[in-house]
Amino acid sequence: MTIAFRDGRPGDGAAVAELFRDSFVATFGHLYDEDDLGSFLAGVKPDVFEAEIADARFAFRLAEEGGALAGFAKLGPDDLPDAGPAGIELYQLYVLEPWKGRGIAAALMDWAIAEGRRRGAAELRLTVYIENHRARRFYERYGFEEVGKYVFMVGNHADDDRIMRLTL
Repeated sequence: MTIAFRDGRPGDGAAVAELFRDSFVATFGHLYDEDDLGSFLAGVKPDVFEAEIADARFAFRLAEEGGALAGFAKLGPDDLPDAGPAGIELYQLYVLEPWKGRGIAAALMDWAIAEGRRRGAAELRLTVYIENHRARRFYERYGFEEVGKYVFMVGNHADDDRIMRLTL
């Protein structure tokens, strides 16, 4: 089957929340105790994604195959420390395991960069877990550079993340 890409639309919140939870647990779940992971995942709610999909400050791009959601990317206002006035943040870029290696992540990143430019952003920033070497290499191939540290909370567990930036 062919991968199809489309913008997020009302009604996608539940599927996006489920993909986020599944992908996050598959990639990072082993790092946390049950209480911290459960606390974090309790905040991953379809209505939050629905509100962001309806908010013009955010943009979602979804990848689907045969009606199944395979991955997504979410852009929005840059809320990271030292944010510039003309920046945009890549909050999430997730692809489920069965679809990895099929070019979905690259297509979503290409969209994120193009969408950031279309919105007039001067830079695109994101955070990445310091030990997520696969993701770090992926971002570096696009020209992202590390510009700072960030603490990402999963329950009461503080992850050591890095802020990466790409000048658009």
